Amino acid sequence: MIHVDALSKSFHDRKRGTIKAVSNLSFDVAAGEIFGLLGPNGAGKTTTLRLLATVLRPSSGSATICGIDLVHDPDRARRRLGFLSGDMGHYGRLTPRQALMFFGRLNGVSKPELGRRAAELLHRFDLDSVADVKTDKLSTGMKQRLAIARCVVHDPPVLILDEPSAGLDVPGARSMEQFILEQKNAGKSIVFSSHVMEEAEYLCDRIAVVNQGELKVVGTMAELKALTGRTRLREVFLDLIGLTPEAKGVHA
Repeated sequence: MIHVDALSKSFHDRKRGTIKAVSNLSFDVAAGEIFGLLGPNGAGKTTTLRLLATVLRPSSGSATICGIDLVHDPDRARRRLGFLSGDMGHYGRLTPRQALMFFGRLNGVSKPELGRRAAELLHRFDLDSVADVKTDKLSTGMKQRLAIARCVVHDPPVLILDEPSAGLDVPGARSMEQFILEQKNAGKSIVFSSHVMEEAEYLCDRIAVVNQGELKVVGTMAELKALTGRTRLREVFLDLIGLTPEAKGVHA
C-alpha cells in the first residue's frame, strides 16, 4: 500500500546553508497495518508525513501509494489518502456538516453518497449536536474530532495521521484509538505519529524511530524490546535516540 525508497528532503537556509530534514528513508506499510513513526522534535517526522501526503516534493528518492507515484501523479494519489496534519486548518465560517460536504466533493464523492457519509461521521465522532454550528465556535477537542472525520470522509485506503490525539481529553483519545483500530480492521494502511508513547505502543504493529532525519530502526514492539533490553516503549525510544547511558551499546 505504501512503499518508500531512499526518500530525502533538503531545505536551504540563508544562515545555516543546506539542511537535510529527511535522509534516505526506506520502508513499506502493508494493508491492515498501523505503522508508527516516532522521533524527537526536529527529527523529520512531520516532513516525512508531508512528503507522503504530497504537500512537499522530495529532493530525491521515491514513494508510492497504492502503486501511484507521489511525484509523477500526485492528484491521483491524493484521492487515495487521508492526511491529518498537526495544523487542523479549519475554515471557521463553515459548520462541521458543511466542512465534510466540501472536502468530500473535493475528493470526488458523489452527492448522495456524501450526505450519507457526512451523517455517519458526524454521529461517529459525537458531533451531531454541533453539526450546524460554525467551526470557529467549537472547542479544541471538537475541532480535532472534525479534523479526523474530514480526512476520512472520502473513505481512503491510506491514512497519514500526525498527532491525532492532540487536544483530545481521555474519552476523546480513547474514541480516536478505537476509530483507528476500526480503520485497520477494514484493511487500511495507516502511518501514525505521536509523542504519546503509550498510545503508540497500544496501536502500532510496527514502529520506526527517526532522529536527525535518519531512520534508526524499524520493528515490532517485541523486536525493539529485544534490541534494547527495555520493557517500555518510552525507554526503548530514549535508548534508540541515544539519550540513556546504556544506549551506547545499542546498534540499530
